[in-house]
Amino acid sequence: MKKEEILENTAKEYFNSAEDEFNKQRHNSAVVLYFKSLVAIIDLYIIQNTKNTPSSHTERFRIVQDKFPEIYNVLDKDFPFYQNSYIQMMTKELAEAIIK
Repeated sequence: MKKEEILENTAKEYFNSAEDEFNKQRHNSAVVLYFKSLVAIIDLYIIQNTKNTPSSHTERFRIVQDKFPEIYNVLDKDFPFYQNSYIQMMTKELAEAIIK
């Protein structure tokens, strides 16, 4: 299976799992999974446009900031939700914010 197919499949799986967790009111898990879905989609976009796959959040941020600033704005907006999900309880409203 090619990287592109794997990224597409994992993005769908993460998103569907996030929806399940959200519906069970497990908002921290939902936020993490929504963000992972977003990252998989961004990685797919990066590989389609550069033929490279980032190996870390730092590299991903650098690539999208340099080459795809419109995507960087989305990633930069949502990354704090992902980070905060480890140290605070996410509310339904915060989980919904990452979906938008």
